[in-house]
Amino acid sequence: MQSFRDTLTYFSNPKLLTIFCFGIASGFPWVLIGSAMTAWLTDEGLSRSSVGLFGLIFVSYSINFLWSPLVDRLRLPFIGEKLGQRRSWIFLTQIIIIACAFSLSLFDATSQLATMAVIGMCLAISSATQDIAIDAYRIDILDNDDASMAAGSAMATSGWWTGYAGLGAIPFLLVDHSELYWPQVYLVLTVIMAVLLITVLVVSEPQTNRQQQQDKIQQGFLQLVPSHPLLSSGIIACISLLIAIIAYAGFSFPLWPEQLIERSNAATYSSVFGIALLGLMFYLLKSLHRQPINSMATSSAIHANGFHRLIAWLLTTLVAPLHEFFTRNGTRFALSVLMFIFLFKLGEAYLGRMSLVFYKEVGYSNTDIAVFSKLMNWWVTILFSLIGSVFTIRFGIIKGLFIGGIAMAVSNLFFSIIALTGPSQWLLAVAVLIDGFTGAWGSVAFVALLSVLCNRTFTASQYALMASIGTFGRVALGSYSGVIVDSLDGNWALFFVLTALMVIPSLLFLYSIRKPLAKIIASNKQAS
Repeated sequence: MQSFRDTLTYFSNPKLLTIFCFGIASGFPWVLIGSAMTAWLTDEGLSRSSVGLFGLIFVSYSINFLWSPLVDRLRLPFIGEKLGQRRSWIFLTQIIIIACAFSLSLFDATSQLATMAVIGMCLAISSATQDIAIDAYRIDILDNDDASMAAGSAMATSGWWTGYAGLGAIPFLLVDHSELYWPQVYLVLTVIMAVLLITVLVVSEPQTNRQQQQDKIQQGFLQLVPSHPLLSSGIIACISLLIAIIAYAGFSFPLWPEQLIERSNAATYSSVFGIALLGLMFYLLKSLHRQPINSMATSSAIHANGFHRLIAWLLTTLVAPLHEFFTRNGTRFALSVLMFIFLFKLGEAYLGRMSLVFYKEVGYSNTDIAVFSKLMNWWVTILFSLIGSVFTIRFGIIKGLFIGGIAMAVSNLFFSIIALTGPSQWLLAVAVLIDGFTGAWGSVAFVALLSVLCNRTFTASQYALMASIGTFGRVALGSYSGVIVDSLDGNWALFFVLTALMVIPSLLFLYSIRKPLAKIIASNKQAS
């Protein structure tokens, strides 16, 4: 085991400062469509269910893997040449976020909620796309070992919480201690987001061989496509239908918000059909790769027409990242990892979605929320992110995940005590301290795990896929949090007990896959 001094040397990398700044830009949009928006809607008198259901705009974060291959492959005109692949996407999405934040300041929440929801969705999509590019940037500039990824994860987590909790305290303080109300506050938030744009203009683009590797894969497809057009077209058709189903499930089913709690067979049918399409796609892809590549196929690649090149580009962009992930890890283990990712932090989602509503119902003021839930949680999270990363560097990602998961359940139980005893600043301080510890510790190990599982040829696509699955569990199911509290007749104590129990399945799943995970982490460390 390396010494404590050797562990700290990982934090001397100047690239970590860039990761921290990008983390701020990644976390701040969650203030715009999350905590500040929730408080605004609550102050306007909207019901718990309406506030919870408004959070469905966060579904963009859970399905952003659908367009993540474009961030890997599509070069933006003009700014792509000036800034590079990663920076150009970050720049474009931040410009859109600024425009959406300004637009929100022009509307009234009580009479124009639907319009605000549309703008919020646009902001969320842009923010989710920004996250794809920022995560890919972070992975590309760091060494591919668990120690470097843990240090990078700590800085990304610290930056995210600086944007979400540190800067997120500003709107609450302005509402309580100035003449400004929420529309004017959103103008201030727009200016802050504009300042965050500076980072992407001054940092350098990571240097990788991603383009060469992707071109090599595309050339391989181009040798097969002209000779096997039916197989190639079938794969594209499967992935297109699969994307349509996921988009339908994410945005149109169920219809927001009136039909959210209605039970329907549409979810089951969509899931079964989607799994069948995924299986068929892999079967066709496997059949395509089994086809021999002879001199005639090589010659046909040289003389391939535009349609063949388009099919090869689509296969490389949409199919190859998923195929590489399952081929490298094996189908069984890959599915097991994705299931753990879905389950981890599920209990935290229900707590996070309704925490501000809970604080206000119990009797805490906006100032209490700003000081404890935002400012205090900010520093607590940064502190424990660094401590958690040091632990993860020395003892490994898997142990870090176990500790984070267990502590997560304990922190949720502490909120039950507040629900039973009523508002108390010292109780809130302790609860925020414990919650900050669990969130930071678990996030560092979790992000580091996703990072080491990525192939750098498809960094954006594969990381976004795994992160989206984790976000889907938190966002889609967390949106029901207000409905659950209402069904419990406002029994917050019981609600938090239930959220604590939701951690158990993920820990059992982590235990079952711990050995193959350890082998992958050790292999990456030797390779780097």
